[in-house]
Amino acid sequence: MVTPLRKQTADGQSGDDGAPLRYGAIWEDGAARAADARQALRAFLGHARRIGRAVVPSTFAVDAELATSEMVTNAILHAPGPCGMTLELTDDELTITVWDSSTEKPAPKRVDPRRVGGHGMHLVHTVSDKVVVALRATGKLVSAHLSLTPSRNGAPLGGPAFPAFFPG
Repeated sequence: MVTPLRKQTADGQSGDDGAPLRYGAIWEDGAARAADARQALRAFLGHARRIGRAVVPSTFAVDAELATSEMVTNAILHAPGPCGMTLELTDDELTITVWDSSTEKPAPKRVDPRRVGGHGMHLVHTVSDKVVVALRATGKLVSAHLSLTPSRNGAPLGGPAFPAFFPG
């Protein structure tokens, strides 16, 4: 079970010290839900706004929710046991990290508009500026980094433009 952020102090962090704002959640085996992870992300970004931290545009928040949802769903579907999520917000970047008990490295599958499912990591890579997978002896950490500043290649805030899944 996860305690909603609105009932927590977000590590007692205030908005004026420049330190990263952090939040974490841990779910017991079978208790994780992507909807809870998305709600925690929304509460986290709302908390950041209330304390005077970076205000993120709605398009950025949608990309962050998509990455969060896909990463937690992968942990639920592909890893037995508990899993968790950490969120870290700096002035420049939001990092979403999901950990689970599987030592299998996730990779984006080739896009196939006829396939149902299997598009999650492709979506995470699409909306993120960088995705890092760190394998551990007892599982892995998957981190999606979403920049709050426009990238050098001129892509919209929060990652590259979303490509069409279905060729035109």
